[in-house]
Amino acid sequence: MEREFVDPYLDPSSGVLRNLVGATTYDTLRNAEGELVAMRMGQFLEELPLRPTGSLDDFKAIHQWLFQDIYDWAGIPRTVEICKNAENSEFFLPSANIGMGFSWSQEELLRDGALKGLPPDGFVQRLAYHFDNYNFIHPFREGNGRTQRLFWTLLCHDAGYDLDWCQVSGEENDEASRAAAEEGDLSGLVRMFARIARPTDPALPINQGLLRLSDR
Repeated sequence: MEREFVDPYLDPSSGVLRNLVGATTYDTLRNAEGELVAMRMGQFLEELPLRPTGSLDDFKAIHQWLFQDIYDWAGIPRTVEICKNAENSEFFLPSANIGMGFSWSQEELLRDGALKGLPPDGFVQRLAYHFDNYNFIHPFREGNGRTQRLFWTLLCHDAGYDLDWCQVSGEENDEASRAAAEEGDLSGLVRMFARIARPTDPALPINQGLLRLSDR
């Protein structure tokens, strides 16, 4: 007889993700996340403790910084398989392959010069391609969207472009990402990035108002 799978990230008494804030419902957890992650995001953008290269260490450091007040597993890659909570959603990269997925994705990104020196049309095309590569990895049990948005905000600013995430709804991002991952159709991501990417001077501070802090 097969043993029933028990998600080690869940509190068995509440069914909610195990957390440091004592939340026993997802509404309470989301509210706490919203406040604490916003505070940590502001600190991160003021201190800029890393320059992104596309490595797994980048993502671990960002996730740990953002979620250190909420999860004892902040910054630690997942050990379970996950997918979007939607009908017929496909699973993200198997947890055993997370390290390999990052090595390949980083190699591809660096082959493109980390998106530096590209004209707007070329920039959004290549950003869509690399965003899809990294999004498929989804290295953490929770908080992947916020971690990835901060990573791309940093990397694209260094490349001479700012991304206004406040113009992107969760539904648009999810559908564009799904089409890219499951159908190989990058057009939704290209349209999204073409709308929100603007040339900028990398020497200027990052505008914190461009980041949408949702639970996606």
